[in-house]
Amino acid sequence: MEDASPATRSTSLIITLAAIVIVLAGVKYAEAIISPFLIALFISAISGPAMFWLTEKKVPAGLAVSLIILSIIILGFFISSILGSSLQNFSDKLPEYQSRLQEITQSIAVTLSQFGIHLELEELRKILNFGKVMSFVSSTFNQVLGALTNIFLILMMVIFLLLELSCFSFKFKHISHNPAQTMARLGHISGTMGRYFKIKAFTSLITALPIIVVLTIMGIDFPILWGMVVFLLNFIPNIGSIIAAIPVILLALIQFGFLAAGEVALLYLLMNSLIGSFLEPRLMGRSLGLSTLVVFLSLVFWGWMLGPIGMFLSIPLTMTFKIIMDSHENTRWVSILLNNE
Repeated sequence: MEDASPATRSTSLIITLAAIVIVLAGVKYAEAIISPFLIALFISAISGPAMFWLTEKKVPAGLAVSLIILSIIILGFFISSILGSSLQNFSDKLPEYQSRLQEITQSIAVTLSQFGIHLELEELRKILNFGKVMSFVSSTFNQVLGALTNIFLILMMVIFLLLELSCFSFKFKHISHNPAQTMARLGHISGTMGRYFKIKAFTSLITALPIIVVLTIMGIDFPILWGMVVFLLNFIPNIGSIIAAIPVILLALIQFGFLAAGEVALLYLLMNSLIGSFLEPRLMGRSLGLSTLVVFLSLVFWGWMLGPIGMFLSIPLTMTFKIIMDSHENTRWVSILLNNE
């Protein structure tokens, strides 16, 4: 029997891995359904504390949910209206920007040729292609907005999830072998998600506001648009701030030349260094608990699985997975591998 034990463990591991692959394949296939559900789930997790606070103040559950949904609708309408109008105005001026960038590209090629550096003009234009950069940014937002098109379904799921929050403890007492431990685990997941989103929203806001002010002073077109792009893309770890900076640097180059482009690049580098490398890690403390490599790999993996929605939710999804793995002795090694220590 002792000789069969390692074989049994190996078989169990293979079956577990095969089950994970099957589940992930199902998630990938059902992306159109999974993405709205995940959005609703995380909105509910963030809104849960507000829901409990209102009910503790003797506000009826139905009215509390209505107030939260109304706040979400107003905020979403405000963001989408400003972003939509700004993107439309920018698209109208894009041909003018592209024409100016081609002139700059040609002058760069001429200047380099004087120093004996010969570059193909078409290759240089491919590198400095404002249209492709903005089409990438626009496609990212369009895919996110595409997942939000079924807003009625998302709001309905949020409503029912919030209404069910008060019943969870009662239900888990009957279906769980250890209700207190299960509720503590769910509370830990919800609290971690809420803390992450609050800190991330705060740091994204204080990154975006100075950028809007400085871009306005410099005279860069559409400063509010770029500030909103910074705010939203900062939720994508590692590469979000880079994607947000590239179109603004190119626009500064088009409008005012290389010096202004360098100043804008320095502005973004300074803000992201102060906020992303100094302030945010101190506010997050040990709550994130993910190594830098895991953060990057989770971005790639969830982005592949769920598109831009997966990129925005890569950290919360990975943290949730880590907490679940840490709650069982047999899977705790996975949580240790994901940890930053």
